[in-house]
Amino acid sequence: MEPKLKSEHLLSLKVMRLTRPTIATPAIVTCDSADLPGNTLNNALKEDCTALQGMEVLAVGQFMVLPQSFGNIYLGEIFSSYLCVHNGSNQLVKNISVKADLQTSTQSIRLSNKNINIGELIADSTIDEVIHHEVKEIGTHILVCEVSYTPSGAGSIPQSFRKFFKFQVLKPLDVKTKLYNAESDEVYVEAQIENLTVGPICLEKVALESSSSLFAVTTLNSNDRGESIYGRVNVLDPNCSRQYLYCLKPQPSLLKDPKIMHNATQIGKLDIVWRSNMGERGRLQTSQLQRMAPDYGDLRVTARDIPIEVFLESITEFKCHVINTSERSMDLLLNLESNSSIAWCGISDITIGSLKPGASTDIPLCLIPLQTGLITISGLKLVDTFLKRVYDYEDLAQVFVSQLS
Repeated sequence: MEPKLKSEHLLSLKVMRLTRPTIATPAIVTCDSADLPGNTLNNALKEDCTALQGMEVLAVGQFMVLPQSFGNIYLGEIFSSYLCVHNGSNQLVKNISVKADLQTSTQSIRLSNKNINIGELIADSTIDEVIHHEVKEIGTHILVCEVSYTPSGAGSIPQSFRKFFKFQVLKPLDVKTKLYNAESDEVYVEAQIENLTVGPICLEKVALESSSSLFAVTTLNSNDRGESIYGRVNVLDPNCSRQYLYCLKPQPSLLKDPKIMHNATQIGKLDIVWRSNMGERGRLQTSQLQRMAPDYGDLRVTARDIPIEVFLESITEFKCHVINTSERSMDLLLNLESNSSIAWCGISDITIGSLKPGASTDIPLCLIPLQTGLITISGLKLVDTFLKRVYDYEDLAQVFVSQLS
C-alpha cells in the first residue's frame, strides 16, 4: 500500500520563527533639478510609500516588514519559534501529540516546553506553542517537528507526520586575545572584538570575569569620570573592531607563595552582551583564557621603590627584591659592577646568606646615574656560593634620568 501524502492528513502544521521585523527602505534614485530628468525622480521618491517624509534621500524607511524566512541566526542569540497545529477537516481528532526537537552536529535538544498532549481537537480548531532556545553551537541546525494523532472513526489507525526546517547558525563576533605577564606580577589582557554580522550592533557589556579569587580585575576602558571611552552607545559597524584592555592584580596572599603564583594560569572568561539594530539581544562567553606561566629560573630579581624622579649625578636609592624560586636552599652573594651609565655606591660584594625555597629578601641599594635619558640598571650579579653558579642581571629596570635644574 502506498503511503499517504502529507495533504491527506487531517491536521496541518505551521512553523514560524519569531524575530524582529526589518525596516523597508526605498530604492533611492535621484538627481539635481538642473539635470535632464528635472524633478521627476525626486517627485517619484516623495510619493514612494516606504520613504520617510522630508528625508527621502537618506534611505530611512517608515514601514516594518515581517520576516519572510528564518534569516540569519547568530551564536548566542535566542531562537524563538511559533508552532501551530490546525484541524482543517470536519472530523474530531484524538490523542494529539506535538514534539519539537532541535538537532545539531553533537546533540538533540527537546524544545517543546509543554510536551503537548491533547485528548481531542474539534474541527477548525488549533493548538499552538512558542518555543525558545539559546543557540550555543555553530553550524547546521535542523528543527524537527512531529505531530501524531488518531482519527475519531472506529478502527482508525494512529497517524503521524514530520516537518524539517534547516538553518545555519553563524559566528557573530571574532574575539582575539593577547596576555602579557608584567614584572610587577600583574597580568594584562588585550581583547579585540570584530563584528561579523551583516548589520551594526551595540555592545552593551564587555567584561572580564576572573575564574578564581586569586586575581582582582580592573578595567582600563573608561576615562577619569568612569565613562566608557566608546561613549554611552557603543555602536560597532560590520567588519569593524573594538579594543579592550584589562589588568589583573594578584591578591596579596598570592604573592607570598611563588608556587601558587606560578601555577595560576587560568585567567577568566570574557562575557559579551550585544543588541542588533532592532534590539535583539545576544550573549557570547569565551572559553577559559590561559596565560603562559612565567619562567623565572632559580632566582627572581625585581627592583622596588624606584623614585619617580631620577636626576643626573644624584644618589638614587631603591630595593632589590630576591626570591628563591628553586627547590633547594641557596647561599647567595651579591656583586655590583659599575659601567658608563651608572655608578654603584657602597660595598660591591654583599653577603645575603641562606635563602630557603620560596623565601624572599629585600636588599637596599644605592646608585648614581652618569647619563641623562632612559638608562638601564645593570651590572648586578648573584653568586650561589655552594654551586659556584653566577646569575647575571643586565636589565633589572629602566629609569629616566633628568638634568638637575
